Amino acid sequence: MTKSLTYADAGVDIDKAANFINTIKKIVKQTPRSGVMSEIGGFGGLLSLNTEHYDRPVLVSSTDGVGTKLKIAFMTGKHDTIGIDLVAMCVNDIAVQGAKPLFFLDYLSMGSLDTEIAAGVVNGIAEGCKQAKCPLIGGETAEMPGFYSESEYDLAGFVVGIVDNAKIVDGSEIRMGHKLIGIGSSGLHSNGYSLVRKICFEVLKLKIDSYVPELGRTIGEELLEPTKIYSETVRKVIRDLPVHGLAHITGGGIVENLLRVIPSSCQALIEKGSWDIPPIFSFLQDAASITDKEMIRTFNNGLGMIAVVPEGVAQDVLERLTAMGEKAFLIGEIGERKKSHSRIKWA
Repeated sequence: MTKSLTYADAGVDIDKAANFINTIKKIVKQTPRSGVMSEIGGFGGLLSLNTEHYDRPVLVSSTDGVGTKLKIAFMTGKHDTIGIDLVAMCVNDIAVQGAKPLFFLDYLSMGSLDTEIAAGVVNGIAEGCKQAKCPLIGGETAEMPGFYSESEYDLAGFVVGIVDNAKIVDGSEIRMGHKLIGIGSSGLHSNGYSLVRKICFEVLKLKIDSYVPELGRTIGEELLEPTKIYSETVRKVIRDLPVHGLAHITGGGIVENLLRVIPSSCQALIEKGSWDIPPIFSFLQDAASITDKEMIRTFNNGLGMIAVVPEGVAQDVLERLTAMGEKAFLIGEIGERKKSHSRIKWA
């Protein structure tokens, strides 16, 4: 007689998933809860939208993942920071338009639910939400047997924010003479990891726990350094000072991301050596003889965000950023672009 099969026999443990919801509930309560009207476990997350401080409120949304940086979490067995990266990649993208994050959602998929690993990931997401002052109001934890290797998973994040129509930062006010201010990154952030892994583990034959003197720690510790969250920093600056353009420096580096915010009639004049570059970048460049051009278009090279501001407030913006604990640098200015010239020039 054929055995009566259950979902658990196929690799999906409904009871384990139900119990994990209770763990998530405790974690989620640590994030900001203003306006949240629902508990984790329902079909949808509810948030009361307070628009009294907005004349013409506009919703801004973004979704992202953390790419192959996940592989570093798998290699180290450390899963409590990758969630910070997930939140950062999403909230930083809406911060450049001046938006305040309203709520965050996550998607976590594993072959078989490992509650310890999953709890570590969600703890990291909650920490990122606390840094961004953004409630985590829901998400999805999926078991997909046979789809992932053991102890591996995939992550996606989703954020919705709000900004007044009159205060959207879109680059339309950028003019010749505006200054470029770079805000320091915490390291690689979450981009270029396919190349990073090739250099570290194929070219250099490093182990994940190899100590690297140039970095002052193991390669695993360096590569897991969380992405810096800029949303609160940006909001405080644009609240008091005019900022006419913002670029989140992610995949594509400075060139591709800065070009997304400056008008085609303008040329960004960037001064090489005008900011501090963390040692991980020279370590990777030297190890694989990477050209400067490839470095600039692959990595953030020490700048996680670039602001475009009027010349008259540049010093004020620098001082405000420094007072908030950020590393800020005057890295160049906006000039007029002739049709035959590139939109970015390195000095």
